[in-house]
Amino acid sequence: MSARFRLQPTDIAGVTRIERFPIGDERGSLERLFCARELEAVIQGKPIVQINRTVTRHRGTVRGLHFQHPPHAETKLIACLRGEVFDVTVDLRADSPTFLRWHAERLSADNRNTLVIPDGCAHGFQALTDDCELLYLHTADYSAAAEAGVHPGDPALAISWPLPLAGLSPRDAAHPLIDAHFRGLRL
Repeated sequence: MSARFRLQPTDIAGVTRIERFPIGDERGSLERLFCARELEAVIQGKPIVQINRTVTRHRGTVRGLHFQHPPHAETKLIACLRGEVFDVTVDLRADSPTFLRWHAERLSADNRNTLVIPDGCAHGFQALTDDCELLYLHTADYSAAAEAGVHPGDPALAISWPLPLAGLSPRDAAHPLIDAHFRGLRL
């Protein structure tokens, strides 16, 4: 543990919860969101090449489950800056012992956690409050040709979303269900 971060592994290899520790005084606080040196174990020397922000207006809205096919697979670091989300990772790595298992964390402005989503995993979330704001750090550029997804309501995954699925975009609603032909991602 550094003075600013504690890394907590989860039951899926590479999916890591980062606990962030701000410093502060009567004026307010300073919180480090990223440090390549201190987070080397989770980003494994990959550069952060893109930073995105999402705002989700309505409680219950689900975004995802998104991933990029190799060679554009990416590691993502996700932090909630406002509100609270149920953040989900699905392991799509063909050779993984946790293939097709999912892991979820509640991320919020209050708990100051970041979730690391490794290459070969799909990511999505459900807003648990109105007006949720997430910050995404990506190790690969977005590639429309490599973009793909898994349906968040897929019975093969049986994700226990805390609220009924709502607000799916047409693209996310059209993501396919996993079938017997899906063999996973080879990285």
